[in-house]
Amino acid sequence: RMDQALLLVRNELPAERLRLAALSGACHQCLYQFLAFVPPSNGSLRKPGAAAVMVDTQHPLTLLLNGSVGDRELCKIQYHFGEFGNYSLVVKTLSTSTKTVSCDLVINEGPINSYLPILFAFLVYMGILAVLIVGRLFMKIDPVRKWVYKKLNPRETDRLINSELGSPNTTDSVSSDPTPHLWSTASRQRLRSLDTFRGLSLIIMVFVNYGGGKYWFFKHESWNGLTVADLVFPWFVFIMGTSISLSLSSMLRWGSSKRKVLGKILWRSFLLILLGIIVVNPNYCLGPLSWDNLRIPGVLQRLGFTYLVVATLELLLTRAGAESGTLEAPCPALQDILPYWPQWIFILMLEVIWLCLTFLLPVPGCPRGYLGPGGIGDFGNYPNCTGGAAGYIDRLLLGEKHIYQHPSSSVIYQTTMPYDPEGILGTINTIFMAFLGLQAGKIILFYKGQHKQIMSRFFIWSIVMGIISAILTKCSKEEGFIPVNKNLWSISYVTTMSCFAFILLLLIYYLVDVRRLWSGAPFFYPGMNSILVYTGHEVFENYFPFKWKMQDSQSHAEHLTQNLTATTLWVIISYLLYRRRIFWKI
Repeated sequence: RMDQALLLVRNELPAERLRLAALSGACHQCLYQFLAFVPPSNGSLRKPGAAAVMVDTQHPLTLLLNGSVGDRELCKIQYHFGEFGNYSLVVKTLSTSTKTVSCDLVINEGPINSYLPILFAFLVYMGILAVLIVGRLFMKIDPVRKWVYKKLNPRETDRLINSELGSPNTTDSVSSDPTPHLWSTASRQRLRSLDTFRGLSLIIMVFVNYGGGKYWFFKHESWNGLTVADLVFPWFVFIMGTSISLSLSSMLRWGSSKRKVLGKILWRSFLLILLGIIVVNPNYCLGPLSWDNLRIPGVLQRLGFTYLVVATLELLLTRAGAESGTLEAPCPALQDILPYWPQWIFILMLEVIWLCLTFLLPVPGCPRGYLGPGGIGDFGNYPNCTGGAAGYIDRLLLGEKHIYQHPSSSVIYQTTMPYDPEGILGTINTIFMAFLGLQAGKIILFYKGQHKQIMSRFFIWSIVMGIISAILTKCSKEEGFIPVNKNLWSISYVTTMSCFAFILLLLIYYLVDVRRLWSGAPFFYPGMNSILVYTGHEVFENYFPFKWKMQDSQSHAEHLTQNLTATTLWVIISYLLYRRRIFWKI
């Protein structure tokens, strides 16, 4: 099967049965997992005992062979097997006097290079990009441009409405709409870098949700650590916070009352949560009234609640004049932070609540402050403690049937407890992530038009967040005070992701809005219709042309082709909607 290799164990020891166990290199402090018993050789027939097993090829393995005589350890081998490879492990006696045993790993048939499809896909997309660049150069030739314009008669669509999560413009923003009440058009110039940032996050999210070619690094990390899939959701939350800052500022500046804006915030948050529960739900196929197993938490639900808290906090506590710089700050270096001290106090109180619940809440059968995956992790001492306090709170308040049943820890750590990565406790740190994005929006407002100041502040924030992450994690995947963990949405995960987000936003802002070296395409287009793309890719995931019956379901190449095709189709759909000036707002 995909991500597996065949291992044939040959036992040439005449009177000793072998026990083979394995430990994945991705499994921290785990128990060895039994694979097979290998019978002793038949001395009279000179026929070795043999056993065939399938071994994982995604991560390095440690193989442990124990003999039946005294359960002695005969050998321990660390090796990273290749996909579809055929291997033999030959166990024999080197010296009968000293009873020295050798374990030799032999490659019978070489593995395939399962990463070649990624290289091929990269070259294809680079070829398409090269064709588009050449086409753009030709468009600069006056006769060619006139002929194309005459044939196509394109309409100008640079002046657009806000996207559903409220992306702003350089001087003023129309709305913070994060969700769907009508199809509309508008005419205001936007900060393209924010839509580009959102679109980049969204397209990676769509790709990994469709399967990411079934590569392990395009799936969520089993517990601590990061993969590509773990980057995108917090980036989406971050840019939502940035959009909230600029769009609310614009609405108030255009004369909307705080009461009216608060009503819009409540309504949009409600629609996002409702959309997540009713439409984008793993159990929607069971019918709209199948409440027995309905998953209550989810991506849109968390976005909706986070938007509600952060937007309300911004609306009610921001003082007049804070964004224009008319308020005096005792420290000039913090003049874009100190005017918002009430919001910071609220956020810090939320973080204190998260820390207290995470490390002090008693969880039955589990040690206090447990942050592990349970299952076979921590040497199997806490098999039912997946997620510690976070998992316990969800199971207690929502019920086991109403949270995610197949967490990423179930494969490597063999956990059996349901655990929801979008659960209640982690929402606190999602609010913090959005608030850091809100701070990025404050920087854009405060230093309006001062590109160097904006980019230097982004860089400083990135450095500060990186230092905090280094302290919390001790620059280690597993050994820090609070490891980086997407399932828990740990505070170190938020500081690490915001460190990356500030740097990424800096780069995109510089290329797209400052130097104008890049238009933001193709990510700009899905960024303009993010709720439509996200909802659509979830609802139509199992329908043609986004999915079809594959000839070989055990091929990374076919999975990658299908997933990239589906993702590209959503980019094309968002581009066509953009050209027709159609945007789905909630």
